[in-house]
Amino acid sequence: MKTRSLSVSLVVLLISTAALAQSAAQSSFEQLKALAGSWEGTMDGQALHVSLRVTSMGNALMHEMKGAGPDNPITMFHLDGDRLLLTHYCDAGNQPRMVATTSPDGKTIVFDFLEATNLLSTQMGHMQRVTFTFIDSDHHTEKWEFAMAAGKQMGGLLDLKRTK
Repeated sequence: MKTRSLSVSLVVLLISTAALAQSAAQSSFEQLKALAGSWEGTMDGQALHVSLRVTSMGNALMHEMKGAGPDNPITMFHLDGDRLLLTHYCDAGNQPRMVATTSPDGKTIVFDFLEATNLLSTQMGHMQRVTFTFIDSDHHTEKWEFAMAAGKQMGGLLDLKRTK
């Protein structure tokens, strides 16, 4: 009887843990969707504009950066089961996919490289990591890290404030 009770407890614990992981990804996604709107800020001293738009009946979030270079890179966020993913449509011509982890206090979401499409050995590199830090509902930062050949890193920190 004790063995059966222990087995039932273990199953309940595993189901609860899986539900908690899924709700953590969902919670992080909802937190990102709350950023929908227009943002102004700087990256390395240069002015830029970021727009975030919830699309696909709430199932995706589109992030577009303007003023950060000659093109306007697009990044899409969405849930995949119990994971929060992003796909970055980079002006380097590849499309890195990253998976999120959220800090225990919920103030930081870090996306780490998972895989990429069109990642060619002749390319100079790819986006490796993106970190969102939530300061308040009208202020956040985004750190974009690009992995170059020979292990070198480059990127930038966006300090963004919501436009009214």
